[in-house]
Amino acid sequence: MSLLIPLYVHPAEDPGAWHRLITAAARTHAVIINPASGPGTAPDPAFAAAARALRAAGARLLGYVDSDYGVRDRAVITEEACRHQEWYAVDGCFLDRVTATSAGLPACRRLVRDLRRLGAATVVLNPGVHPAPGYVRLADLTVTFEGPWSTYVSAFTRPSWTARHPPGRFCHLVHGVPEALVPLAVRTAHERGAAVCGPVTGEPPNPWSQLSPALSLGQGVEG
Repeated sequence: MSLLIPLYVHPAEDPGAWHRLITAAARTHAVIINPASGPGTAPDPAFAAAARALRAAGARLLGYVDSDYGVRDRAVITEEACRHQEWYAVDGCFLDRVTATSAGLPACRRLVRDLRRLGAATVVLNPGVHPAPGYVRLADLTVTFEGPWSTYVSAFTRPSWTARHPPGRFCHLVHGVPEALVPLAVRTAHERGAAVCGPVTGEPPNPWSQLSPALSLGQGVEG
């Protein structure tokens, strides 16, 4: 099991969390860099230093870019991805709030093609639900669940087509997990066909402002 870590807190606000993340970098699938709901308008020295330390520790870095379910202009998205690469030397792109419908697939395909041409070695799509099957073929990883633990436990369903893809193509991001149940959340993701997960104890509006307790599991969690 690998961990996708969206730690959306400034390194100066919680340096301890970033230090723990750096020391546990080998147990991550990737770390998402998100200075300002994207790269921001200028390089942030604190994020640049954290990115350098994470790279030195062996982490894969992804730059956060919001697609707003296909509303944002493709040129704006690719420009933000380029800024992430220039300022933080990321390895790829975490594309958030991706469309999930068949109708949105052609535009997403064009966007991913642009990102690849610009040097994104890894592209992660986050529709937050199971999208039309074609999306999974576009990305290295697709987040097919993002939501609270209560919903994950009670209402998760897995379409039959997902069995045609290896578990390494799927990720579940679950927030509001009671700390004692974090190991169960990791096992549950694996049982539901996702080899990558990101369970956190945090709650909205920003559950990803806390470091995943799963980083401390050690055994059975590796990059």
